[in-house]
Amino acid sequence: MAVKLFFEIEGGDFTQAGKASSKIKKVLKQLGPDAKTIKKVVVAVYEAEVNVVAHAYHGEVLAEIDERGITVTIKDRGPGIEDIDKAMEIGFSTATKEVREMGFGAGMGLSNIKKNTDELEITSTVGEGTTVIFRNFF
Repeated sequence: MAVKLFFEIEGGDFTQAGKASSKIKKVLKQLGPDAKTIKKVVVAVYEAEVNVVAHAYHGEVLAEIDERGITVTIKDRGPGIEDIDKAMEIGFSTATKEVREMGFGAGMGLSNIKKNTDELEITSTVGEGTTVIFRNFF
């Protein structure tokens, strides 16, 4: 039986960052994957949420869970990523000074997502937005 969870994220609203990852964590704990897998999924979802809040106008998170694992799709409407390879580099960030002053935008988001997922796809169109799809297997 598959479980689907859907969340909306508003750009700039840091009070909402972490709500999707927290709810996904609760559902995963009920479904029973090991704690290490749950932690990796939660880290990846949280990083994606913060990226949407910090860089985009609006975003959506769809988590699909079945007996094999979890697939998470994050789509945003925002400026897009000009150079995905560069954005994957640890420490590279396009976050504003204000975002950095709040403790976000350290340039760890995409690299942390990659480190904590089994499969990762990122597509982006400058001026339109970004889609991040990742999978973790149970």
